[in-house]
Amino acid sequence: MSRIVRWLLTAAVLLAACGALALITLFVVTNGNPVDTLQNLAFRVQLSSRQSELNTPVGSDETPVRFMVAAGDTPRIVAQNLAAAGLIRDAELFVTFVRANDLDTQIEAGTYFLAQSEPLTEIAYALTDSGANTIPFRILEGWRMEEVAAAIDDNPLFGFSGADFLRAVGPGATPDPAFTAATGMPPGTSLEGFLFPETYTLPASVTPEMLRDILLDEFMLQAGAPLAASAQAQGLSLYEAVTLASIIQREAVRVDEMPLISSVYRNRLEANMRLEADPTVQYGIGNRDGRWWPQITQADYSSAVSPYNTYLNTGLPPGPIASPGLAAIHAALAPQQSPYYFFRAACDGSGYHVFAITFDEHVANACP
Repeated sequence: MSRIVRWLLTAAVLLAACGALALITLFVVTNGNPVDTLQNLAFRVQLSSRQSELNTPVGSDETPVRFMVAAGDTPRIVAQNLAAAGLIRDAELFVTFVRANDLDTQIEAGTYFLAQSEPLTEIAYALTDSGANTIPFRILEGWRMEEVAAAIDDNPLFGFSGADFLRAVGPGATPDPAFTAATGMPPGTSLEGFLFPETYTLPASVTPEMLRDILLDEFMLQAGAPLAASAQAQGLSLYEAVTLASIIQREAVRVDEMPLISSVYRNRLEANMRLEADPTVQYGIGNRDGRWWPQITQADYSSAVSPYNTYLNTGLPPGPIASPGLAAIHAALAPQQSPYYFFRAACDGSGYHVFAITFDEHVANACP
């Protein structure tokens, strides 16, 4: 074999070895995915000249937009839906970005709250963590269930309406049978009074039924199990205790006065007197002049015919009139001992009341 041939063979072997070494090195450096790595590099080159588009949001509106990623949605489908929702301008640019940054396999199915004021890059990363999206929601003490429904309608993050929620908690609602058994709730009644007042952090995917169950679970945690035995010992069902507590909640302005107000109602019940509680009249009237708790007149005491009107009916009303807080429920079951049968608002504007044993004393306590 000639010297030239031997040299060529040696050169060929060396080139082959170098090529093999280069391929091995590339394979190691790219973690076994040289094609994907080169493709990502190409995507990054494409993006390098489009940084302004990537970081410029569609608009300045910060209002959250509810956006859904369904199981099985590809990055292209997600991008098209984002563009249709007015959250990004260029669907292809979104696809290129998520592939260049290995986000295409990290996008999670779920519900998200996005805004036009967020650039494409932030939106892309946001879609990798569906659990980070929650709905803050607060129910105030003394709200009736229609007010809870109105708060749902006022919150753009919910995927359902207040009317949807009312169908889940109104008459004929079907909570867990264990709940109705524990509370003594009559069959077919609404869940008024048991939508526990609290500040909640709800999952973005919450449904009317899920929200109902969250509120009932919170009631049982805070008040149900701890106070059921106390109610039973006093010959009351928890449902009756919450009914009384809802009246106390609506009457009391000062929490420290709740046990004394409770004593008046408990004294009246024991004496078989009508409770004559103004909030029960308001509840029976319902929404008047755009208010769920309208100003009532003297005529309303007799003209507002309703089983809830305790000026017309003896004993507790058929059920709660609002959602009482824990303090009101405690007051219903642990009233302050007193001889009082009447009370009215104090004339000093303090929010406190003046109490009386007799009706004549009650009349004398009227403001001049």
